[in-house]
Amino acid sequence: MSSPYAAQLSRIPVTRHEAPAGGGRTAYWTYGPENADTTIIAVHGFRGEHHGLEPVFAQLPNVRFIAPDLPGFGETAPLPGRRHDLSAYVDWLVDFARVAPGAIILGHSFGSIVASAAVARGLRTPRLILVNPIGAPALEGPRGIMTRLAVFYYWAGAHLPARVGTWLLRSRIIVRVMSITMAKTRDPHLRRFIHDQHDTYFSRFADRSQLHDAFVTSVSHDVRESAAAIAVPTLLVAAQKDDITPIEKERVLVTMFADARLVEIPDVGHLIHYETPEPAARAIREFLALS
Repeated sequence: MSSPYAAQLSRIPVTRHEAPAGGGRTAYWTYGPENADTTIIAVHGFRGEHHGLEPVFAQLPNVRFIAPDLPGFGETAPLPGRRHDLSAYVDWLVDFARVAPGAIILGHSFGSIVASAAVARGLRTPRLILVNPIGAPALEGPRGIMTRLAVFYYWAGAHLPARVGTWLLRSRIIVRVMSITMAKTRDPHLRRFIHDQHDTYFSRFADRSQLHDAFVTSVSHDVRESAAAIAVPTLLVAAQKDDITPIEKERVLVTMFADARLVEIPDVGHLIHYETPEPAARAIREFLALS
């Protein structure tokens, strides 16, 4: 279905590329002018791919965004010979970032864990941006029970006979339930767009084992592990109705950085990039002092 952001996106040049990273090849897309003064490498969330952050890119047409598909998702193959744990994803990002040395790093959701860990371990960047950062343990708090059910779901998908496990992981019913749970907007057109995005892209993972490893990584780590080791100015863009990391936890997380600010967006949950890309982009623009 048509995107609410299609008109804005149509004015931005987009090109597809590939680059060696992590022992394999990474598919990535550039959005915006090649000669832009500001370049941002944007790392998407779990089960997503580069398309998910397009509504944010659309609000910042003078910025050059570099948006890879994470290994094992979209058009990027899994990392050869590696378990897809946090170290593997960090090594991949440090390697991939050579396509734009000195770029600003942005991570969304699971991407916030990967991006912050990479910067904490030495990836050079002038600034760090975290959208819907994972700021608390997924297995604790009010969502802990649901997370444990999800752990079992991904374990079953990886260990059941191949045909059954793959069907379970790509079940449109389960994907739709996930989408309905995360969406907070009451706009019917926007809800249909969100559900269509998840239906289209949530099942574009490479294989069951890689997906299970990535999920375990996503719920076994959070940004708190890296915050104290990050010295560069950092922006946290968090939702006041996020079911994954409650806003109270984000208010604690921001205090763990040497130099960070928190921008809270009301009336939205974990889908800032779909539902409220305009205020997210405004926060980024102000943080980077863009005109």
